[in-house]
Amino acid sequence: MASRGGPRAAGTDGSDFQHRERVASHYQMSVTLKSEIKKLIYTHVVVWLLLLAQMIVGHLKLLPHDQVAMPYQWEYPYLLSILPSLLGLLSFPRNNISYLVLSMISTGLFSMAPLIYGAMEMFPMAQQLYRHGKAYRFIFGFSAVSVMYLVVVVAAQVHGWQLYYSKKLLDSWFTSTQEKKKK
Repeated sequence: MASRGGPRAAGTDGSDFQHRERVASHYQMSVTLKSEIKKLIYTHVVVWLLLLAQMIVGHLKLLPHDQVAMPYQWEYPYLLSILPSLLGLLSFPRNNISYLVLSMISTGLFSMAPLIYGAMEMFPMAQQLYRHGKAYRFIFGFSAVSVMYLVVVVAAQVHGWQLYYSKKLLDSWFTSTQEKKKK
């Protein structure tokens, strides 16, 4: 091998060290999954802020009720869904497994459960809208139940992917922890 500033060994161009400079796959996976989860969390924050704005406008009567309807009951517990996202973000800097597990459990409780309840709560109104064409709540001229079902579908996908990537990240962190224990 060549010394730091001196001549190279005969017969080498200096590129024979490349195989030793690879990053372990679980570290690469961890970085990639953290990035994906952050994107999902930011998407969740946008959905959360839209629901919060709708609730504030509805309660403070900043716009007439034919413009922005009062919120459905499921929207109130869904406001707590910001907590699992914050726990997820807090788990990233030091690969804190306990925060990530708490984030996953609370995502099911504070995010997915209100969405399931919301889909059931709005079902009779959606049925009435599509059978009889009657809507009684509106958001900027659109049927509130249609808009909120769209929100439920988007939010359920965001949280579902967030749980999936969190589980893969947790597995990645356990892999690196097990390798450290072997050494």
